[in-house]
This record gives sequence, structure tokens and C-alpha cells, in this order.
Amino acid sequence: MSLRFIMAKKSKIKHKWISKKITKCRFCKTKLYTTFINLGKFSLANSFLTYDVLDQKEMVYPLHALVCDKCFLVQLNEIANPEFIFSNYPYFSSYSDTWLKHGRRYAEKMITRYGFNKKSQIVEIGSNDGYLLQEFIKKGIPAFGLEPASNIAKFAINRGIPTRIKFFNLKTANELARLGLTADLLIANNVIAHVPNLIDFVKGMKILLNQSGIITLEFPHLLQLIKQNQFDTIYHEHYSYFSLLFIEKLFSSFNLVIFDVEELPTHGGSLRIYVKHEDDSSHTKSKNVSKLIQKENEFGLDKIRTYVNFSKKVEVVKQNLYDFFTNVKRQGKTIVAYGAPAKASILLNYCKIGTNFIDYTVDRNPNKQGLYLPGSQIPIKSPETIRTTRPDYVLILAWNLTNEIMSQMDYIRSWGGKF
Repeated sequence: MSLRFIMAKKSKIKHKWISKKITKCRFCKTKLYTTFINLGKFSLANSFLTYDVLDQKEMVYPLHALVCDKCFLVQLNEIANPEFIFSNYPYFSSYSDTWLKHGRRYAEKMITRYGFNKKSQIVEIGSNDGYLLQEFIKKGIPAFGLEPASNIAKFAINRGIPTRIKFFNLKTANELARLGLTADLLIANNVIAHVPNLIDFVKGMKILLNQSGIITLEFPHLLQLIKQNQFDTIYHEHYSYFSLLFIEKLFSSFNLVIFDVEELPTHGGSLRIYVKHEDDSSHTKSKNVSKLIQKENEFGLDKIRTYVNFSKKVEVVKQNLYDFFTNVKRQGKTIVAYGAPAKASILLNYCKIGTNFIDYTVDRNPNKQGLYLPGSQIPIKSPETIRTTRPDYVLILAWNLTNEIMSQMDYIRSWGGKF
């Protein structure tokens, strides 16, 4: 079954959306009262449409994020069945040069810093199409991935990346541990936001981690989300949004210690944390951890008013963006977009921007080309279309890849085109 057919078929499915209303914090069980942002109701961000269903009513679901007044975990108040969202998935990391380079640098750093070799075992949770694991396998280091999206997992397997088609949870961890497949390096990059049951997930990581092994996680940093008004990164498949302040509480509650942290530029500002067992003395705790928590406290992530003020700032962004598009169109200029990421659907639908402003968007992923963005119904074309139609403006929707995109599309300047 092709990915395109799967996505079109999913857009017609109604009965598999099984949601659960959350009234208490998923970590500390405190009753949730405080709104972080209520974006309204939206189609699933990756539920791309085919031409034949454009005249049908799309299913929309609430997108309301709250913050816990006690532990400051930002979380959606209604979470969807993950099997509905992730069993087939349209995102392939290998279509981005930026992510391929990021994976290469990460693998080199881990091998150099910790000496992983042919006797080590690398395990990646949410391994996608194997873009990262291939860097370890090339060097003869045993590695396998866990990927719940069957379409992506099969793509990885066909490329020679050992991949098990599974969701990661405590049950999966116990199964792997019984087979002796515990990890010296357990990787979960941009995964934990997609996890509805955080406690089960961390318990599973603890089980799967060798006694002297390390865990690394990467996730978008809540501080940057608030600071840079990145409200378009809030969508149904991101159940939670994290600060180091919260993540340290989460792991320490299971006797796991964050011993180092790095700030990364990916996804508009992310964190990479390094985690060990509490009784493992082989890794010294870096001052980076306390310094970053202090930075978060100074920003106000330990104060509820910081979270409450976020939605007011977003309203200003919404109005400014709409005004910009209106003025450009009044001048008779043409606008197209680059990228069809999940964040595009949130940005465009929340700001009420559709084909009235944007003629089309483009994406390098051929599986998305020929489809339409949910909600806005903007058509997705090949990047070469821009060279043919010569638009006045290109709106970068995949803004986390801005440098890569501007480099690839620099030729638009030859006719006076602007990003």
C-alpha cells in the first residue's frame, strides 16, 4: 500500500479518533486549570487530502494546551489514540540535508566521546527511516531501531537498517530486555513529545538501559517556543512541551539522572539531554544542567504568569501575519510557500490563510506532492514549480530548515523574488 493511498484513506476515517480528555496532570496528577493556549479546532496536521475529497467536510479536533500549576508541564487537554496518528506517518527525515548532517554529527560525537564500538549496542526509539542509525551501522556498531509507522519502518528495513515495527513502552522494553537487547546508548530524538504516557515511557527506558549505559533525548525547548512565539509547533501529535525544569523532575522520579545538557539550534531551539542510572558513577554531572535551569528560572518558567501571557503574544503574531498577506495581495504580488510540515497546517489555519493568499506550496518529499494541506487545502507541488511560476514571495513554512531552503532556492533572487 502506497504512503499516498494511506494518507488519503486516513483523511476519510472518522471512527478511529479515540481521544481522552485530560483533567489532571499526566505527571503529578494535579488538577489542570490554567490555559497555555487554546488554538481552537483543527484537522490533524498530517492528514493530507487528495483532490477527490476536497469538497467533503474535514474532521476537526480540539487543540487546547494547558499548564500544570505545580510541575509546569505543558500538555494537551485532549489526547488522541497514538495508533491513529503514528501507525502510518508522512515524515521522512532523509529528505532533509540538514537532518542527515545532524545525524552524522551526532553519531560522530557519541562515538568519540563514549567510545562505542563493535561490542556496543545502540537502540533508537522512533528511528524513522534510519537516517541516524545508518551512521553507526556504517562503522560496524550493532544498532537497531523501534519505529511504529510501518510505512517508514519498511523503508528503513529495505535500506538495511534493522528496525522493529513497534511502539515503545514498558511492555516493549521488557520484551527486549528478556532477549538480552539492552542498550549501551539509548536514543530518543524528537520522540518524547509524541508520548501520551510519560511515566510508562520513562520506566521502559530505565529497563532497557544497561547499568553503565546512557540515554540521549532531543526535544524542542519550551523556553524557545515561548520566547519565539512558536505556536505552530503545537499540534495533536505533540502531547507535551518540555522545559529542563520539568524533564529533570520526570527522570529523577525514576532514579535516573540528567548529567549533561546541550542547547541545539534544531526545530527553532532544542535541548539534548544525557541521562544515566542514579547509581552509575562513571559519568560526572556537568554544570550545564544547573546553569540551564537557572536560565529557565530567570526567564520565568517557574512562574505561572509566563505561561498565561503566551496566548496574548500569539494573537499579535496572528494579526501581523494576516496584515502582511493582505498588503502584499493588494499590491498584486504572488505568494507561494515552501514546505508541507505539520506546523504549516497550524500556522495557516489559525491565521486563516489559504488559497486566497497562497497559490501553492512545495515539498521535496514526493509522497506529499499532488496532495493538499488539511484545512487550507493549498496544493503541494514539486520545488521545481517555483522556477516555472516565478513568484514574488516564498513563505518558508518549514522554518526550522530556513538556511537549507534559502540555499536551495537562492535562484528566486534572479527575478526579484523574496523569502
